[in-house]
Amino acid sequence: MAKFAAMLEFTEDQGLVERTRPTHREYLKSLLDAGKIVMSGPYEDGTGALIVYEAADQDEAEGILRDDPYTKAGVITNGRIKEWRVVMNAYLSE
Repeated sequence: MAKFAAMLEFTEDQGLVERTRPTHREYLKSLLDAGKIVMSGPYEDGTGALIVYEAADQDEAEGILRDDPYTKAGVITNGRIKEWRVVMNAYLSE
């Protein structure tokens, strides 16, 4: 398993973001429970988010993002996933 950072940009349609947020968070919770999310959260200015997935490969990480309710509803207007290697951290045990 490897870590993948998803750097996401959101639509400016805040109504769409707010309407979709509950199902998006339910989806993220299911991923967390399944060990597929390391951490996630929106940018402070609300323009997007960073999600770190735990996945076997790039294809799996892209599939996780593709199935996200935010992706399906058009909340995510731009996204990029890159494999990410943790060198140091204060919060996670490796």
